[in-house]
Amino acid sequence: MAPAAVAYIAIAVTAVSLGLLVFFLFPSRKSAAEPSSESTSAIGPVQQSSFSATIIAAAPRGYVGWIEKQVVFAGRPIGWTVQRIVTWKIILALFGVVFGTMFIFSGGPNALKVLLVIAGTVLLFFLPDVMINSRAHDRQQAIKYSLPDTLDQMTIAVEAGLGFDAAMAKAARNSKGPLAEELIRVLQDMSIGRSRRDAFTELEGRTSQEDLRRFIRAVIQADAYGVAIGDVLRVQAGEMRLKRRQRAEEQAMKVTVKIIFPLVFCLLPVLFIVLLTPAALGMIETFTGIDTL
Repeated sequence: MAPAAVAYIAIAVTAVSLGLLVFFLFPSRKSAAEPSSESTSAIGPVQQSSFSATIIAAAPRGYVGWIEKQVVFAGRPIGWTVQRIVTWKIILALFGVVFGTMFIFSGGPNALKVLLVIAGTVLLFFLPDVMINSRAHDRQQAIKYSLPDTLDQMTIAVEAGLGFDAAMAKAARNSKGPLAEELIRVLQDMSIGRSRRDAFTELEGRTSQEDLRRFIRAVIQADAYGVAIGDVLRVQAGEMRLKRRQRAEEQAMKVTVKIIFPLVFCLLPVLFIVLLTPAALGMIETFTGIDTL
């Protein structure tokens, strides 16, 4: 690619980026008479900056819904909202374009610099998505790992004579982590008058772990049909322990496959060098008469 063409491409990208920045920073104001469904709620109007509102309105609805789910699965961490995530995506992308353009023109533009700038800008644009998805994944994995022990505690408490709600409260107080927080929130929902079915349905929407979803459905069905909750907990706890054992065995069986690549590319070359170098030197000395030592 000719340097002049690369320069023209960099100038065009910079111009488009600055235009987008102006568009997002100075959006058209909506009429005050037009009510907005996104800025109102059951408790009154929600204050939202026009910058965030414009970005959310311009983003695909499916993508915004995915971000909302990840924020919920991550436990709604402080400072992580859909508006801030989308805003930071635009800011980081513009940051990458501006400094990438400066990098391209420093020392003369070339194709390699353009590719590096494009790759860096793409990585910066998707960095907030990766971070919130990572936090959501870690939180849901913590829920999955702590679920069997929590169910065991609840089963023991119910068999000792406590009610289901009291057993759940005891297990939540004696545990730490995201699952205990979710159980406490379920108890808080029921304490303000919500039914057990509604509280557990809300919990099902806040998790992506199929094990916890299966337990929630079992509790809802037991509550609807009058099944003894102790039997449900006993069956669910046994099933969770079995699945935990199966997952551990699965991970152990994967170790032999995962170790092949480090063995082939890291250990075997060094082993061959150590073992074959003396033999190779001896053969060279024998057939050529050259002293290799």
